[in-house]
Amino acid sequence: MAIIAGSGLLPFYVAEAARRAGEDPLIVPLKSEADRDFSSFECVPASVGDLATIEKAVRDLGIGRVVMSGGVARRPEWREIRPTWRTIRKMPSVVRTLLAGGDDTVLQMVIRLFEAMGCEVMGVHQIAPDLLATVGPIGRVSPSDDDRRDIHKAGHAARLLGELDVGQGSVSVGGRIVALEGVEGTDAMLQRVAALRAAGRVSARRKGVLVKLCKPQQDIRADLPTIGPSTVRNAVAAGLAGIAVEVGRALVLDREEMIALADAEGIFVCGIDAGLPDEGLS
Repeated sequence: MAIIAGSGLLPFYVAEAARRAGEDPLIVPLKSEADRDFSSFECVPASVGDLATIEKAVRDLGIGRVVMSGGVARRPEWREIRPTWRTIRKMPSVVRTLLAGGDDTVLQMVIRLFEAMGCEVMGVHQIAPDLLATVGPIGRVSPSDDDRRDIHKAGHAARLLGELDVGQGSVSVGGRIVALEGVEGTDAMLQRVAALRAAGRVSARRKGVLVKLCKPQQDIRADLPTIGPSTVRNAVAAGLAGIAVEVGRALVLDREEMIALADAEGIFVCGIDAGLPDEGLS
């Protein structure tokens, strides 16, 4: 198994989960992206567009399964791509996708490239299922009736945003959509909400809710919505009442620390399921 490691804690959690399951995973830390210490694992560093190095490792080490995890802040320029003989004929399509495709479109292309190397691409949830969000409140605090209305509103906006392959998150305050996630990511979006509230552009009387959902067309083997302690801190700074994520299709990192922080700050974190009455919150 190879773990393609971007930024954040998630790749390390996945590597540890794989090791506990008896695997000895190869880590491919992405240069200028991976920011954790993988010295206890076998590593083959590669840049984001270095297909040649990755395929050589796949071939030489007999890699049959690949897991992609962690953040990637920057897409490679076409000049930075190091193709293999197998992928040279795909280069025009690869370049077009990098230039014009949304994040999900790019990830689907990357999955196809790994499959062309003969690898099965697996999702983080298959290696570390305990990271998946569960239904209902995660912690002591539950959403109020007003919060539930904001969850419904923000969830609708997040689904529409996902259909456009733009982002996964939305913030609703008092039934009004005040922020949609773009390429800046969730934490930066929440910082924008905090700035809008400080400037008086968002109601100071109403709290609001962050909702993160998978894109409707998303391949869940890559880029599942993720929350953790930093999400809670930024939600608190933005004056929000809580956070809702999709059950079984979102990841919760540092769960115990996140719950303790949310409880201490008096905000809720919950898992929602559109297939259940009241999305599983009743």
